[in-house]
Amino acid sequence: MLNQDSKIGVIGAGAMGAGIAQVAASAGHTVYLFDSRHDAAAQALEAMGKSLQKLEEKGKIGQGMGNILISRIQAVPSLDAMDDADLVIEAIVEQLPAKQEVFSKLETVVSPNCIIATNTSSLSVTAIASACKKAERVIGLHFFNPATLMPLVEVIPAVQTEEQLPAACVALMKAWKKVPVIAKDTPGFIVNRLARSFYGESIKIYEEGMADMPTIDWALKTYGGFRMGPFELMDLIGNDVNYTVTETVWTQMYFDSRYRPSLTQKKMVESKRFGRKSGRGYYNYAEGAVNTAPVEDHELGKKIFDRVIAMLINEAVDALYLRIATREELDLAMTKGVNYPKGLLAWCDEIGPKEVLRRMDELFDRFRDDRYRASVGLREL
Repeated sequence: MLNQDSKIGVIGAGAMGAGIAQVAASAGHTVYLFDSRHDAAAQALEAMGKSLQKLEEKGKIGQGMGNILISRIQAVPSLDAMDDADLVIEAIVEQLPAKQEVFSKLETVVSPNCIIATNTSSLSVTAIASACKKAERVIGLHFFNPATLMPLVEVIPAVQTEEQLPAACVALMKAWKKVPVIAKDTPGFIVNRLARSFYGESIKIYEEGMADMPTIDWALKTYGGFRMGPFELMDLIGNDVNYTVTETVWTQMYFDSRYRPSLTQKKMVESKRFGRKSGRGYYNYAEGAVNTAPVEDHELGKKIFDRVIAMLINEAVDALYLRIATREELDLAMTKGVNYPKGLLAWCDEIGPKEVLRRMDELFDRFRDDRYRASVGLREL
């Protein structure tokens, strides 16, 4: 169905779309890159060329490889140029109506056998597929940013997706040297569902006055081995992006309190403190700026970690209980998609499900908030 000779279309020439195009070109494909913004695709190719040239200079890729990769990618002026594509991946703005409009138009251009994929991070693939008359050829292929470096790809079949298509996409992603996992088409899929607590519970701890942001970041790096703390990571991702994903998952989960956004997040977006890209987020990134140092209180740090990891594990166990993915895929997704030091279910085994349940019940008894309800799966474990 798909092989190295398959032609790949990419819609959207932002950081994600350009990254996906480069990954496909690296695997030897002819790639069509389209963006509705004037000259955006051409500009993306120019920036990609400069980046590849620097990699050549540093010896990260072979001499001349940059030009070879760029020669495989064509900046095309319209969707019509994708009429002979075998797979088209959409990577545009995270808005359902916009994606549905693109899919509806695309279907009139490509062949009946062309596979159409969405890179959505949190929207319903089934809802996006509903815009197509031949919805069975639609699937989710969720890459992680930067697509050229992050190995994980979530493969998400919609309700309508043809039965053999997920396996074909898994094979292609492996050929692209990616690590694919198959996830159910549920809000947030695997990573964006399970990771909500890393951010949400950390913000709640801050709002309660239990610790400041640098101390929470320090605690999770020190006791959890996370590469970045939650506030550092939100600033890197972009607080506008992180808040949108949180709100989308919360809304699609019928306002389940486990995924509820916080006013702190909302105020960061309203004040345009998006993080590193705007120069200010939870931390100040201006030249010469001095940020508050963490309070390295080890008893407090352990309490913070114990609370956040219990919430994360509870979410992972719940995803397993609800068959969102297999145990192996759930743990693989978190280690390869967001660089967690270990899978959350492996962490559950290490701490012990009885201890995790005790922490969850203790939090529920204290707050009487449904966000702390323990998963049925955790009780069964």
